[in-house]
Amino acid sequence: MFRHVKTYYVIFILLIYSMTARSQNQSQQADWSNLNRYAAANKLIKAPAKGEKRVVFMGNSITESWKTFDSGFFQNKPYVNRGISGQVTAQMLARFRQDVIDLKPKVVVILAGINDIAQNMGPIAIEDIFKNIAAMAALAKSNKVIPVLSSVLPAFDFPWRRGLQPAEKIRKLNELIENYCRKNKLIYIDYYSRMVDERMGLNKQYTYDGVHPNLEGYRIMEALVLAAMRKAGL
Repeated sequence: MFRHVKTYYVIFILLIYSMTARSQNQSQQADWSNLNRYAAANKLIKAPAKGEKRVVFMGNSITESWKTFDSGFFQNKPYVNRGISGQVTAQMLARFRQDVIDLKPKVVVILAGINDIAQNMGPIAIEDIFKNIAAMAALAKSNKVIPVLSSVLPAFDFPWRRGLQPAEKIRKLNELIENYCRKNKLIYIDYYSRMVDERMGLNKQYTYDGVHPNLEGYRIMEALVLAAMRKAGL
């Protein structure tokens, strides 16, 4: 009798887990690009004041965590952070109009591609990652927003998905982005060269996990961003 009750209990728990997982999956599918993440915050942002030179930072966890590690960089500046942890370039492209174009910035700083290489949404060719980044740049330009494209930060391995050997893939993607910027006369921020180590990974001085910057890493990035803003006339 007890064994039967125990069996039914296990089946019940498994059923609950299955229903929960299905609900979560349906929720993710309903808002695959996470448009709801900044929807309310975007409504609170007014049109740029006269003379305001707004900058939107589009990216993943590296961008999202920037305000946490160095909130002072964003204070008293017309900077809007629109990073979402874990996102790949296709998701960013899907929310680009809502989270960038509609905010009427002067400049958008795009830092994207590392999660594609980490296969967060499955395998994808380097060329297709680049096409998504280029599509964001083209969308910005067509809406009179200056696109500033960033190199992907170096990484020797991913703590959440070991063994993908990303270093050479990152180098190849950065080469495509840099060449695109050169050909189209766009501003390119080269974080990679300033932060790479001898293994083609992220210098341990600038990171806490081999992928994400620490405060010192963000300070390096900030100096390069400010230089890029000067090039953009801000």
